[in-house]
Amino acid sequence: MTSPNTRNSRYDILFEPVKIGPITMKNRFYQVPHCNGLGYARPQSLAAMRGIKAEGGWGAVCTEEVEIHPSSEISPYIEGRLWDKSDIPAHQLMTSAVHEHGALAGIELVHNGFHAPNRTSRLPPMAPSAMPVDAYDPVHARAMDLTDIKNFRKWYRQAALNAHEAGYDIIYVYAGHCMTTLMHFMLERFNHRNDEYGGSLKNRVRLTREVISEVKDAVGDQCAIAFRFAVDELMGKHGMTSEGEAQEVVGLLAELPDLWDVNISGWSHDSSTARFEPIEGYQEKYTSFVKSLTTKPVVGVGRFTSPDAMVSQIKRGVLDLIGAARPSIADPFLPNKIAEGRIDEIRECIGCNICVSGDNLSVPIRCTQNPTMGEEWRRKWHPEKIAPKVSDSSVLVVGAGPSGLEAALQLANRGYQVTLAEAGKELGGRATKESLLPGLSSYARVRDYRVNLLTQMVNVEIYKGSPLDEDAILDFGFPHVLLATGSHWRRDGTGRHHQHPIPGLDTISTFTPDDIMQGKVPTGDVIIFDDDHYYMGGVLAEKLISEGMKVTLITPATKISAWSEYTLEQEKIQAKLITLDVDLITNHALLNVTGNQIELSCSYTGRTKSIHADSLILVTARHANDTLYQRLKSNPGKLDKAGIKSLEVIGDAYSPGSLASAVYYGHLAARCLEGENWDAALFNGERPGLIS
Repeated sequence: MTSPNTRNSRYDILFEPVKIGPITMKNRFYQVPHCNGLGYARPQSLAAMRGIKAEGGWGAVCTEEVEIHPSSEISPYIEGRLWDKSDIPAHQLMTSAVHEHGALAGIELVHNGFHAPNRTSRLPPMAPSAMPVDAYDPVHARAMDLTDIKNFRKWYRQAALNAHEAGYDIIYVYAGHCMTTLMHFMLERFNHRNDEYGGSLKNRVRLTREVISEVKDAVGDQCAIAFRFAVDELMGKHGMTSEGEAQEVVGLLAELPDLWDVNISGWSHDSSTARFEPIEGYQEKYTSFVKSLTTKPVVGVGRFTSPDAMVSQIKRGVLDLIGAARPSIADPFLPNKIAEGRIDEIRECIGCNICVSGDNLSVPIRCTQNPTMGEEWRRKWHPEKIAPKVSDSSVLVVGAGPSGLEAALQLANRGYQVTLAEAGKELGGRATKESLLPGLSSYARVRDYRVNLLTQMVNVEIYKGSPLDEDAILDFGFPHVLLATGSHWRRDGTGRHHQHPIPGLDTISTFTPDDIMQGKVPTGDVIIFDDDHYYMGGVLAEKLISEGMKVTLITPATKISAWSEYTLEQEKIQAKLITLDVDLITNHALLNVTGNQIELSCSYTGRTKSIHADSLILVTARHANDTLYQRLKSNPGKLDKAGIKSLEVIGDAYSPGSLASAVYYGHLAARCLEGENWDAALFNGERPGLIS
């Protein structure tokens, strides 16, 4: 048997060193490049976040994409920048933080070509051939001439030299996600040239070969040169495919780079949510051919969290290095936990892509499972360390949803005696309920990770089926009380579009998402009015139509599940609902209801029309379940008499939001109990200095 805190010998292969060109990785855990909303604007936050991963045991820790020239900037998105030597000090913060823990630091150098409209630099974008930019900006990219190509090669070479000076060990040449000049040159649909850089695949790959050679010549004696390549675009004959040209590309370049980093394109496929790619290692069917065509090590991704799946990838000759972006965000200490025999303590990624939304919104990264992500520098939060208790006071946490579970776990980690009371028969709150909906089973990991640890702690008592009212809480006399009583979906239609109840709802069978998750069944023709714009409306439509109902989904937005664009899901959601024959009506809101007639109003013109419905599901806004908090708070005298020193409301009962928000506020409350101030670090932002 393997004793606690001892690595199982079958995982030893994961901790073997791997030689990559002139350098050696200490193990096979490789944090591939990933965006994070920190980039050039928040270098201290970025360095702290990457440094934590190195501390957690990742053998290599890479940047996000790093622009090499102002002719390739994608503002307002905040990526890395290495335009010239003035950017080197910011990068040295990261390389120092990573090297401090014995990991290698990698940098993903990129030129984005016509993917970059250059909104800040205002330089004309460039592409293999003249074409509009890959956005709705009224801007065209000009075709690169041979002088441009010569300059392009110089920029890459100089960026590699600057990266070496900044302390990087692995330097990328990046041709992936259909967002880079090098990939644009490879793809026939973008490359219409008739010179030596166009026409045949060999010609279209020529620039990539030249750039890799330039970078190797510049720094290859001291740095490993990695090539990131998207082997399949999931477009069939219209794009790069793993069964076609991708194999030729690998054959042409097989031994040139020191490391192959392979994935699929575009980004929404590479970082697909668990809702659409639930299986660990889902990219294997596309990338597995690469190792048969090169002797160089290969790294790939697949939202790996299971060490057995990782070992399988290596032993079957699929990968040499286990790549991870999102699993390294959910648990920066994943490698160390495997090394120390603490597999049950791994915070497994749920594949929700709330982390991706940070980059798409140009704000610091966040994570549902790991509330410390993005707060490593600003709040000095560590994912595995927390300040010890400052007194022997006990704590009552009311509600065992995501926020209550996280608060209870972290308070127990601090050493407090914690009592967790849940009114229902199950723990997990909305995480449990939502995990039963189509495509959301991974949400149960939010509950399972925390419950597993809480049930092993001697300073935690958990009571299910224990609703507590005001008198009970006062009678218990716990010095500290946290109320995580959740929220419920509104039944009156009030939301973003309507700031008042919708007239006539009492004349039709009306449901909320809570009703559907509790097993209530609509009848007849079902209309879902989605004014939430995230995943819930689409998921309910999928569930009900799969149960044989006729479903129409109506939204005042121009797209279905509009906010899910930031999590890379919107197009997939809308496509799936169309495939399932859900009737979709966009740009319309419910105006009023008269029996089975629903009057709709156009979001733009106000024009009305009516449609028939037998049942109506309102996915609008949620109301905080804060009545208990308000009653207790309204009588400070009773609180004093009961010996209650602090009373806080947390999670959705504080402010309804995402699962990530609920977990975050539970974590924050635990840290702040007799400790931090809630807003202590809110304004510890990074401020660029003035340059004289």
